[in-house]
Amino acid sequence: MTSLRTVLLVEDNPDDERLTIRALRRGKIANEILVARNGEDALNLVFDLETLPCVVLLDLKLPKVDGLDVLRQIRANDRTRLLPVVVLTSSSEDRDIVESYTLGANSYVRKPVEIDQFTEAVRQLGLYWVLHNESLPGGCNP
Repeated sequence: MTSLRTVLLVEDNPDDERLTIRALRRGKIANEILVARNGEDALNLVFDLETLPCVVLLDLKLPKVDGLDVLRQIRANDRTRLLPVVVLTSSSEDRDIVESYTLGANSYVRKPVEIDQFTEAVRQLGLYWVLHNESLPGGCNP
C-alpha cells in the first residue's frame, strides 16, 4: 500500500485553517494535513520532517517569520528548493505577488472572501497539487 504524503498548511487564522481543511476533505484529499500556525513552526516542520510534504499551502501574513521569509528559506535549501509552495493569502498587493513569484512560489492564490468561493478554490488546489500534478519521483501522488 502506498502511503500518502502530507500537505503542510501554514495558516495563523483558525477560521481559515478549518475552512481549508474542510475544503480539502470535501475534495476527497485523504492525505494527512499538518498545520503550522506561524512561520517559525513551518520552517521547523519542513526542515525536520523525514519525508517532505507534497505541497505547502502558505499564508503570507504570519507571526514570528512571515510567509515570504518562509518561502525564501525553503528555496535556499538544497533539500527543499523544489518543494511545491502555493501562496494562499488574502493579500492582493502587487508587491506580494511579484515577490512571491520572484522567490519561487509555484502559484499565488488570493483567498476569496465568500465562504463558498473559498471552499471551491481550496478544493481545486488540493485536487490539482495532490492528485493531478506530476510530482518528482518519490512525490505525493498515490
